[in-house]
Amino acid sequence: MAEQQRRKKNTRTKEKESEWQERVVQIRRVTKVVKGGKKLSFRAIVIVGNEKGQVGVGVGKAADVIGAVKKGVADGRKNVVEIPLTKSNSLPHPANGVGGGAQVIVRPAAPGTGVIAGGAVRTVLELAGVKNVLAKQLGSSNPLNNARATINALSGLRTLSDVAKERGIPIEQLYA
Repeated sequence: MAEQQRRKKNTRTKEKESEWQERVVQIRRVTKVVKGGKKLSFRAIVIVGNEKGQVGVGVGKAADVIGAVKKGVADGRKNVVEIPLTKSNSLPHPANGVGGGAQVIVRPAAPGTGVIAGGAVRTVLELAGVKNVLAKQLGSSNPLNNARATINALSGLRTLSDVAKERGIPIEQLYA
């Protein structure tokens, strides 16, 4: 009996873990010049999301690739942002984001359009659960800066009900 309960507990923890998806965007071999020569390490950029409006970007550095990815996943889970999605799994309104030298423009799209974006921006939007969106990268092509710019754009999104609450008026009055 106790053995069956243990089995059930194990499956529950696996289900919770499987809710979050992780995608490695980039793995770079980086070097640090020290007194004795060059010290090699790996930097991994990981995007973590649950496809239900939560997504985060993490960076991890370690002596081996697996360690770097694990650290990146942990960092990504710490930096999760919540984004509002419409009924058609799109965005409520267009938004711009900046991250380093990168700029990203995201616009809502009609149902059936799909995710029209490239590189790290596409990965962030897919793991956030956005199904219909148009996006454009401007400036830098650096995946980390583009991912951070996308997170910046998504974190600035507001729904009509949020705006109405901030102004202290009913939603119906916004349409007038």
